[in-house]
Amino acid sequence: MSEPVIEAKNLRKVYRSGNEDFVALNDVSLTIQRGESLAIIGKSGSGKSTLMHTLATLDRPTSGSLKINNKEVTAYKNSQLERLRNKSFGFVFQQFFINPRSSCLENVVLPLMIMGINPSERNKRGLELLKTVGLEDKAKQKANDLSGGQKQRLCIARALVTNPEVIFADEPTGNLDSETGEMIIELLFKLQKEQGITLVIVTHDNDLAKLCQRQIVIKDGEIVKEKR
Repeated sequence: MSEPVIEAKNLRKVYRSGNEDFVALNDVSLTIQRGESLAIIGKSGSGKSTLMHTLATLDRPTSGSLKINNKEVTAYKNSQLERLRNKSFGFVFQQFFINPRSSCLENVVLPLMIMGINPSERNKRGLELLKTVGLEDKAKQKANDLSGGQKQRLCIARALVTNPEVIFADEPTGNLDSETGEMIIELLFKLQKEQGITLVIVTHDNDLAKLCQRQIVIKDGEIVKEKR
């Protein structure tokens, strides 16, 4: 029996805009099992990215409970959340968020540098990950010189470098052509199966969502449907 890695109960996220409140998440409860692949589906403005950001502790909920590995994190200090994110989570976004002037290897090992891992160990791990995503020959090349698909593979390598339990991917193929996008998705699911990583994908692409073991549909900040 699988165990939960993330448990959310009655999550509510309210943004203040001028004199009005905007409810981005309304009473969302969700359990994500270790090693599963989950798609969060919804139209633009539905709350799907807000939900992912809240589950990944990038955003704090206005109210509700969030547990990671059975530990309540809603009351964590910012420094504790940063350590949790750096150690347990990997992120792959539609925008590549890489340092274009740094080498590919430097981009990949950045999370390990933040963790204080020594240079030889982090470079060894970085080179292993570049090989995993098929970029071993690009280690010394500037990240800016890569194609879109290569930049996204670089982001996946960086997301994996800390051996995360969960990878959050927000529209990971949004800026890619269909052929390159398929290659990125194939890589993500291959890594999920081989390494037992929990994969949470935010998408409006139904074909991509169907590749996941479970799909939840979010509308107006609420989960309205769940499919397996």
